[in-house]
Amino acid sequence: MIDGLWIGSAQWDSEPALQRVEAALQLIERFAPLHYRRVKSSLSRIWVQLVPHGAGCYLHSLNACMLDERVVASETTTLEWIASAIVHEATHARLEKRGIHYDQAVRRRIERICARRELDFARHLSGVDALLEEINWRLDRCNEENASYTDQNMWEGIDQGNADILRHLGTPEWVIALVFRARNLISGIRRFTRRIAGAFVQ
Repeated sequence: MIDGLWIGSAQWDSEPALQRVEAALQLIERFAPLHYRRVKSSLSRIWVQLVPHGAGCYLHSLNACMLDERVVASETTTLEWIASAIVHEATHARLEKRGIHYDQAVRRRIERICARRELDFARHLSGVDALLEEINWRLDRCNEENASYTDQNMWEGIDQGNADILRHLGTPEWVIALVFRARNLISGIRRFTRRIAGAFVQ
């Protein structure tokens, strides 16, 4: 527990990752106290584990900021980046608590809001030109022409992320292919049974 916020990891050797997250929280508290208060009031948990959809995400069911353990552990990932990601995901939590859900129709607007909060936080720091450039790049991508935030493309991205996780864990390619074939078969059976059930109801 860090100042009332639960920090955890699915790694066997979790201490280095948790220390980096703690240091990132201290960075937020030191340079942007308002953002720190919002993180504490918006999130219940920060959980470091393998994340299939990007380097981080907000998990509503746990009210948690999820951070990918591969990114947190990487030597190229700065504490400022981790802190910025926490601010971003805390903004998702804050919006959900206000009844603004992550639906396709408003997804780009939500991402713009979260990126702007990141930008505001990063501007409190020094020597973070690369981080500012990355946030501005993501902000520019939140436009109507970008199809990345459609339901279909996001599910495809999650599928690719899950496959990458299995490869990271050393899973053979034939097993990965079998897993996805089985998943698709089960999904097909469920769709078929729903259609049959619907036909009987009619």
